[in-house]
Amino acid sequence: MNVLILVANTNHIIHTQKICELIYVSALQRGTGIATRSPEYVAEKIQSGKAVIALDGEKAVGFSYIETWSHGKFVANSGLIVDPEYRNQGLARKIKQAIFNLSRSRYPDAKIFSITTGLAVMKLNTELGYRPVPFSELTSDQEFWKGCEGCKNYDILERNSRKLCLCTGMLFDPNL
Repeated sequence: MNVLILVANTNHIIHTQKICELIYVSALQRGTGIATRSPEYVAEKIQSGKAVIALDGEKAVGFSYIETWSHGKFVANSGLIVDPEYRNQGLARKIKQAIFNLSRSRYPDAKIFSITTGLAVMKLNTELGYRPVPFSELTSDQEFWKGCEGCKNYDILERNSRKLCLCTGMLFDPNL
């Protein structure tokens, strides 16, 4: 595998449609609640230096991005995706490490969180020092919860007053 993982820049905007397709396909294949994202949303993350992309030559094969909440007190590492042809080769671990490092360098005092239904992501988060937490320890920023609206499990989250869902909340606190 000759895949490069790097901080995405404006040269990578050409991959936004492919990244959105990978997110959609992954959600369908896994039956999980990955929220869909538009090409414009992905492009904004790339333009602002808040994304990591994995490239095999000119082909986008992985991606993840940073979202900030509560004036930078909280950072979410989101949208971790790997092309199905490149799975089970350690690529997700490398992308997760790269987006975590980018988050720590850009927001050294922020709490970093992730919500996921995937066991593999939970294991990766644990290796990086995250711990499972109730949603009450995550940001209360209403804009964050709007991002869940594209998830097929959103009704569960809303029925439970944003306290419970099928996702597990995980948090890295730099002060612990």
